[in-house]
Amino acid sequence: MDLYSTVKADQMMSSNRTSLTGCRGVIDRSFNTTFTQVEPSVIASVVSMTVGILSNTLALFILVKAYRRFHLKSKASFLFFAIGLVVTDLLGHLINGSLVLYVYRFHKDWMVFDPQHTLCGFFGASMVFFGLSPLLLGSVMAVERCIGVTRPLFHSTALTSHHMKKLLGLTWLLALLVATLPILAHRPYQVQHSQSWCFFALEGACDWLDLFFPLLFSVLGLLALFISILCNTVTGVTLLRSKLRSDQHFKGTSHHFEMICQLLVIMLVSCVCWGPFLVTVIHRSTEDHDQHSEIRMLLAVRMATWNQILDPWVYILLRKAVLKKLFLVTSHCCGRPFQTLYKWNCSTLKGSMHTTVSLSRPTCFSTESHSMPDTAIRATPHT
Repeated sequence: MDLYSTVKADQMMSSNRTSLTGCRGVIDRSFNTTFTQVEPSVIASVVSMTVGILSNTLALFILVKAYRRFHLKSKASFLFFAIGLVVTDLLGHLINGSLVLYVYRFHKDWMVFDPQHTLCGFFGASMVFFGLSPLLLGSVMAVERCIGVTRPLFHSTALTSHHMKKLLGLTWLLALLVATLPILAHRPYQVQHSQSWCFFALEGACDWLDLFFPLLFSVLGLLALFISILCNTVTGVTLLRSKLRSDQHFKGTSHHFEMICQLLVIMLVSCVCWGPFLVTVIHRSTEDHDQHSEIRMLLAVRMATWNQILDPWVYILLRKAVLKKLFLVTSHCCGRPFQTLYKWNCSTLKGSMHTTVSLSRPTCFSTESHSMPDTAIRATPHT
């Protein structure tokens, strides 16, 4: 959802507009005469769209490269869903960003470029799909990691490559169903207060269907956030307990910690970016709104737009290779105390590798320890 630039223009327009009823002609004329105010927003939109596309492309390249060379099944399943999340964010920037620029090209005069209300319907459905899909995929990734850590045998047998592809497709299908329900029910999307984007009909609800669709969107989003928080908490507690007990049954613990760190940051970004917007949609759907609610909606949309920009940087920065280099650079700057911390972190990341090596050679050490006394006893009579 690339609306960061549109919100800036929205705040300038909110002080000059109190109602959408019968004001379309006045709004259009004001934007035709104040084109200089729109131009900075267009520039900001292009910059935001470009940064989002480049960030997601770089993250996609890193994830695909890791997915091809990684052979650990649990890590491969996590990377598969992460690739799906980054692809969704990338398409969201391309499609929604292009629509925003197209709207600004015609100075937000919807009667000129969309008299049949077709583009608004596609714009609104695209906003809902690319907004809900990352939240659902984040919860699916959290559930997958929780099962992989707490029930590794079930994870290795039940979650095959075919099942992962089917689950990813069902997640996209659920988001697409929610996005197309208003169109199928003949409840078209509505041009919002700023005339720059389309969403559910939050104003002037006619019946329960007009209330149901935005509430369904918000409840599913909040439910996805709750599932992510719950599963990531269980996964983190399980990993910490296994680390404190030095449990030998958890192989690849460093990879588990890397994935759970990425999930925690994704969950935090989603809660901060999407939480206010989802709550605001519920508030505006169920209660009367005023000028202050319009401002809150604009701020909530601005925060939500940062989700697809920040998500790819989680996979770019929160990797073991990057973290090790960061620790090395910081150790040179901070001196000896940080070198001890760096060594401790490296030992934490590589703890599972040392455990695996020590477990793979028990017989060699035992035979050597028993063979040395035997050879010593046998050599005594000759001496």
